[in-house]
Amino acid sequence: MTKIIFMGTPDFSTTVLEMLIAEHDVIAVVTQPDRPVGRKRVMTPPPVKKVAMKYDLPVYQPEKLSGSEELEQLLQLDVDLIVTAAFGQLLPESLLALP
Repeated sequence: MTKIIFMGTPDFSTTVLEMLIAEHDVIAVVTQPDRPVGRKRVMTPPPVKKVAMKYDLPVYQPEKLSGSEELEQLLQLDVDLIVTAAFGQLLPESLLALP
């Protein structure tokens, strides 16, 4: 089965993630950090994180992926493919060179 890192954030991305989970081995999910929402500024996880947690998938939430500890951890994974859907950050060359 294909081992995938998925990178996305908004509701749109959840559809892509759900389809990948159904057919492949998603080994990690990368999304934006939780953000304050509404008048009360309640910390709210991105929609992709909610789906990943539902399936007990490892979630990485770097403020900035380039130069982050999360990037170093992702580079150590044995992955076949990286799929992005509205992730919201530029991907470092080191990550693009993986598979």
